[in-house]
Amino acid sequence: MNSDVHQLDHIAISVKSHVLLKKLLKENPVLEDIMVNAKNATEALVGVRNWVLAEIEKNQDATKFYKREVSGREAFEKLSWQDLAAIRILDYIDNAGREFKDLNLHGELAVSNPIKLIWLGVTKGTGGAKPYFFQDMLYLFRQFSGAYKREVPSKEKVMEWMDRWPTGLDPRIVALRDENRDRIIRILIEKLDAGEIKSKRYSFSPDMSHEQKYLQMLEWWDDYVFHLSFAVRSPDLLNELLGNSLDPDTMKLLYKAEEKGIPFFVNPYYLSLLHVRVPYFAIGADLAIRYYVLYSEQLIEEFGQIVAWEKEDIVEPGKPNAAGWILPSRYNIHRRYPEVAILIPDTMGRACGGLCASCQRMYEFQRGNLNFNLDKLKPKETWEEKLRRLMDYFETDSQLRDILITGGDAFMSSEKSMQQILDAVYDMAVRKKKANKHRKDGDKYAEIVRIRLGTRLPIYLPQRITPGFVAILKEFKQKASKIGVKQFIVQTHYESPMEVTPESRESIRILNNAGWTVTNQLVFTSAASRRGHSAKLRKTLNEIGVLNYYTFTVKGYMENNFNFATIERAVQEQMEEKVFGKIPPKYYDEIRKFPEHAENIKENIRKLMSKTGLPFLGTDRSVLNLPAVGKSMTFRTIGITRYGRRILEFELDHTRNHSPILKTMDKVIIIESKSISEYLQQEDEMGEDISEYESIWGYSIGETEPRMPIYQYPEYDFKITGEFTNLGEVPDEGE
Repeated sequence: MNSDVHQLDHIAISVKSHVLLKKLLKENPVLEDIMVNAKNATEALVGVRNWVLAEIEKNQDATKFYKREVSGREAFEKLSWQDLAAIRILDYIDNAGREFKDLNLHGELAVSNPIKLIWLGVTKGTGGAKPYFFQDMLYLFRQFSGAYKREVPSKEKVMEWMDRWPTGLDPRIVALRDENRDRIIRILIEKLDAGEIKSKRYSFSPDMSHEQKYLQMLEWWDDYVFHLSFAVRSPDLLNELLGNSLDPDTMKLLYKAEEKGIPFFVNPYYLSLLHVRVPYFAIGADLAIRYYVLYSEQLIEEFGQIVAWEKEDIVEPGKPNAAGWILPSRYNIHRRYPEVAILIPDTMGRACGGLCASCQRMYEFQRGNLNFNLDKLKPKETWEEKLRRLMDYFETDSQLRDILITGGDAFMSSEKSMQQILDAVYDMAVRKKKANKHRKDGDKYAEIVRIRLGTRLPIYLPQRITPGFVAILKEFKQKASKIGVKQFIVQTHYESPMEVTPESRESIRILNNAGWTVTNQLVFTSAASRRGHSAKLRKTLNEIGVLNYYTFTVKGYMENNFNFATIERAVQEQMEEKVFGKIPPKYYDEIRKFPEHAENIKENIRKLMSKTGLPFLGTDRSVLNLPAVGKSMTFRTIGITRYGRRILEFELDHTRNHSPILKTMDKVIIIESKSISEYLQQEDEMGEDISEYESIWGYSIGETEPRMPIYQYPEYDFKITGEFTNLGEVPDEGE
């Protein structure tokens, strides 16, 4: 064992830890007897193992699951609440003494040996385990003994939680946003008049009255270029436009972020969604938005040493990435699965309409590859030639059938650039289809059947969804449908029902009418994870014609600690809230056809909700993006640090195809960046009643939900090859 870690065993535990340990032993006389009589930590491990094994062996299903003789959703759902605890204790013991690199702490070693820590606390008063650790142990053994039972909320209770959260369509909220808009406009007029802000495109005639300037600004407000031009890039202007409502501590952090070089870019429209005058009926309702704009202390401290979360994002042209794929460009194509690759164009699409505080590509902002220098991000002369080379990659790949055009943000591209990209995609799809005519059945390549555009602009900047831009999308959909492309998806990212504004709702209507299905990927942040919040978002999105696609656990290390909601909370939300939107299988065929009639999707969603009596359609899957292995929520909790941070062992999502290389890879270890105690403290600070979250402690095993048929690829009327192109061997990390 590492000597530094060994030294921690000699650190005395605190008074609070002693109090919790005493309570743990009092509630579990058998555990106390084992600890008091064990001569060393090994005897303690053996004693607890024999005790727990004797109990779990009374249930054959639980025993088989623990021994990994069975797996999958069906086997998981047979486990009782006590079974989950027994399996976790045994997994802790089986992995006792294992050392893990904790990338939250830049590779420091974390050792999991909870039974030893209890024994050290009992016999020596040492071990260095914090109260967060003992709080977790207290709930674990209560769950094992049956004293701690799971109280599953009723549908009525979930609906009550949902009703706490207003939407941006509430007339009272709309009025507050109008008030915010007017304040922002007045300040911008003053700064233009004073020469503090200069713009050739947006300027006033010398003879204009204040009222005329105001009316001119109102007209500009509907122009997305105006919002990009006047985006906030400094803490002082941010605070001023928010009516100087930010407290001194927040401003101190923002100044520090500016010094560290973290970019600011918040457009006036999105800024108008934040509360300045907090309404009594919506206290805290804007936090999921606010925490996307305001940077946390952890992010600021980590900036400069942030690393890519997903190993396959580290690309060297001509060499296989961590998932085994050989890619033609360092920055333009990312790939994890056989069927789909991400295309990031060298256009304004590399930019965003704002910077999300928990951005998965913050490391690229850190390196300067992503930024908000919009002039530098304009298309280069060589882009057309490069685009053809990138399309060649899709055309000559045997398995690719799905292109996700993102960035940055796909909708940040100009109309000319978007037309150019979609034309190139169309021409490539035609060539790929023609080439297949010369291949035998069974040797044919996958043809392009799905086109996706990744964007947050329907939320950040709905003014971008102009008639001219949408006309390009509509025309492409019409002609690409004729060559066999069947799915046209705008993949967006609503974080809160407060982001669903009249302007945003209208942008969705326009996209649907153009034949594009809109799906949503929610990032399950600490603010978005409050009881009923995600369920209300699903319902609100369904009502405007959006299908829910994924609910993502926040990825990243300590830089995203503030926004991280523990994976246990994600499972709790899935099992206790989203479950009330579960669609009966008999309606699968009906919902599978929704994307074929995007222009009617809002009405079709409404009819299905009416028929099923569901408050929303739970079509999304709760997952975590894992390094190099894609998305999964299949895990077991195999360890815990002395700070109470759980250590989870993830497996592949067995419901979808993966690169063949990944079959040889080990399971993936994730060390959570905060303990459950710390998460609940944060929720308490947001005004939540943490007694409503009590079952969170018992969730320690997860199984990935099955993919809804609506998101499955259309079948071909021919047999494609089983061979893989553009696949190499991944070298060992030690080489």
